[in-house]
Amino acid sequence: MSEVDRGSAPPMGIGDLDAPLAPLSVVGRLDRLRKQFDEAGPDGRAVDALLVTTPANVRWLTGFSGSAGRLLVTTGRAWLTTDGRYRTQAAEQLDAAGVADVIEVVVGNARTQREAVVTGAVSVGAHRIGLEADRVTWADARDWERAFERGQLEPTRGVVEALRAVKDAGEVARMERAAAIADAALSDLLPRLSELAGGGGDLTESVFAADLDHAMRRRGAEESAFETIVASGENSAKPHARPGPRPIRRGDPVVIDFGATYDGYRSDMTRTVFVGEPSDGELADVWAVVFESQRAGVDAVAPGVSAAAVDETCRGRIAEAGWADRFEHGTGHGVGLDIHEAPAVGPGSTAILQVGTVVTVEPGVYLPGRGGVRIEDTLVVTEHGSRPFTRFPKEVAV
Repeated sequence: MSEVDRGSAPPMGIGDLDAPLAPLSVVGRLDRLRKQFDEAGPDGRAVDALLVTTPANVRWLTGFSGSAGRLLVTTGRAWLTTDGRYRTQAAEQLDAAGVADVIEVVVGNARTQREAVVTGAVSVGAHRIGLEADRVTWADARDWERAFERGQLEPTRGVVEALRAVKDAGEVARMERAAAIADAALSDLLPRLSELAGGGGDLTESVFAADLDHAMRRRGAEESAFETIVASGENSAKPHARPGPRPIRRGDPVVIDFGATYDGYRSDMTRTVFVGEPSDGELADVWAVVFESQRAGVDAVAPGVSAAAVDETCRGRIAEAGWADRFEHGTGHGVGLDIHEAPAVGPGSTAILQVGTVVTVEPGVYLPGRGGVRIEDTLVVTEHGSRPFTRFPKEVAV
């Protein structure tokens, strides 16, 4: 691996990180959802309305980011219910999203909100009400069944999520910003690992992870995209290790898996670096194989390609090297308002990549008790292939 100049500018400068972005355009999303009603129910049955209770789905459809909100969408009208904490926020965010005139906001306690949803459905003659089956508890489903005593609930799966899988220009811009913030934060902190390579300093996984989270906030992130992973030495053989008190030592592989959130949208990147010369020579070979696997997977991402084919490409490179049984997770996943969303990039996935789809490519090889390697980028599918959001160098020696 080559040495990276620590004094070089991150992929985006501070001015770029601070530049304003165009508002998100939510207008039209409700109508796109309504077009799915004819086949949204079980076995392709039609529904008259959809009750949206998943926070990310509510946000995508309305612009409202509060933690308490339900959205009833019928063929011609929509109601957003929330509580008094969000009265002003809901009005402001729906107005900013351009949908204040097509969504009625109802503010009140839980009973008032439930009654408003039922009254809204009855008022437009909606009889078959879709419920997000993957996101509703058994108790909630029973409560809604009693509330809609004259209607029929239909379990739906992934209706809004399927629409969210293809990002528009505003979403892409926010994800690129989130990735640039993460790139810059890692550039800020990697010199601390260089100090360890030189025999100086004392740094634990948990401290490095906390400092990375703080650096992203300083660069403009709302929060980390997920719980940051910093796994060194033998801990790097655990794909989802949690940072702990282990000191990062000279010769260690260090898996750094992290991302930033900007205006609700997330980034995801993994880099594996060695602190000085690897103490386990085979892990250097593993790094080279994972690097080639990841590069091949990135090259395979293009419109019309199946997500399963991307996974097969990465997995095949690792199998050829004899480590097939040490690649024990999917190759990637969609990213957006959630850190894991459609489409899945793994064996058996039926998803076909489209222009605007955002996915990760993150193969890994893990040798228990010794260490592991994972390399990951987040990419958007373009007309002629893909473009990475995450641009921090992969070939890094510290």
